[in-house]
Amino acid sequence: MVRMVSVLLSLLLLLGPAVPQETRDGHYSLTYLYTGLSKPGCRALTVFLNGRAFFHYNSEDRKAEPLGPWRHVEGVEDWEKQSQVQNAREDIFMETLNNIMEYYNDSNGSHALKERFGSFWKNAYDGKDYIEFNKEIPAWVPLVPEAEPVYVQRAKAYLEEECPATLRKYLKYSKNILDRQDPPCVVVTSHQAPGEKKKLKCLAYDFYPGKTDVHWTRAGEVQEPELRGDVLHGGNGTYQTWLLVHVPPQDTAPYSCHVQYSSLAQPLLVPGEAR
Repeated sequence: MVRMVSVLLSLLLLLGPAVPQETRDGHYSLTYLYTGLSKPGCRALTVFLNGRAFFHYNSEDRKAEPLGPWRHVEGVEDWEKQSQVQNAREDIFMETLNNIMEYYNDSNGSHALKERFGSFWKNAYDGKDYIEFNKEIPAWVPLVPEAEPVYVQRAKAYLEEECPATLRKYLKYSKNILDRQDPPCVVVTSHQAPGEKKKLKCLAYDFYPGKTDVHWTRAGEVQEPELRGDVLHGGNGTYQTWLLVHVPPQDTAPYSCHVQYSSLAQPLLVPGEAR
């Protein structure tokens, strides 16, 4: 048990700040994703601001490098210093992974450690969670008996004191990026196989930030979709989502896709195909 507590405390030391903070200007988040493999002995890190990839680091290059629009922002971070920090944390991370392997007596094969944390914490060894942060309480919740309360108290103090300061530092250079609002583009498509219901799909894409309201209406009344896609990253720093309704062959009522977004004065209204 002492060994596992030591392992978990070392995890705390390698982690960077990761908790969303409410500021006077709005809601911003800083999230870290660590992944590592015991063989070939590698680690990768991606850091996100409001869900957008901010910088990354990997064992091969051993460099912390900004991503997306932050490539062109001067002064947001000392990247050489950040690279040195991540070099040191890489050694701690891999030592931690080896310690967990030893605790579970898993010396053979390749094993994985994954940590994703922000307003939450999900820490998994070979896909199995063993500690998490519950933001509703808020409190650290050990998922195995070995994660003792001392870790919980240390982690709480660390996140409350250091995380807000680091997030505020990044926001000095990033608010113009994070506060921009790109309204969605919307396209409606349809498909109908012989003898089956018509499928109407509404796709909203290229919007940022990732919060929008999309729904179908039939003759002005909101319809429950058959399928609804998650809000996902679109690959260019924006988001996308979709939803699908089924229309019976005998149904001649007009269907429309409604998209509401904070930067739009009026909701977008895209009709389905005329029947």
